[in-house]
Amino acid sequence: MGRDTIAEIITSIRNADMKKKGTVRIASTKITEIIVKILLREGFIENVRKHRESNKNFLVSTLRHKRTRERIYKTIFNLKRISRPGLRIYSDYQRIPRILGGMGIAILSTSRGIMTDREARLEGVGGEVLCYIS
Repeated sequence: MGRDTIAEIITSIRNADMKKKGTVRIASTKITEIIVKILLREGFIENVRKHRESNKNFLVSTLRHKRTRERIYKTIFNLKRISRPGLRIYSDYQRIPRILGGMGIAILSTSRGIMTDREARLEGVGGEVLCYIS
């Protein structure tokens, strides 16, 4: 079976966030780079840099953690994979879900590229709902 790179990104970020790690290393592909850039632009990730190790490219992302007064880290990621290789979920632009009333984002794969739910509504295009981030 093939690899589900989007699920690997989501799982590695979610695991690093739950273990309170500062960085996470993700295999670099075109799809992962676009999704990580969206996360960076939306403020879920602080920093991203490319790293090359033994002829393989990786993205090293610095996660954004929220500290409470007791100096305990509070996880800020709620990542959920929606469309998967066994069950594709599509949505037209009028029915794109709003995550937490617009506070979260949905990442879609459209005919004009991978974009957030807000961008897809502005462009008037629908597509495959990849994941929810809140």
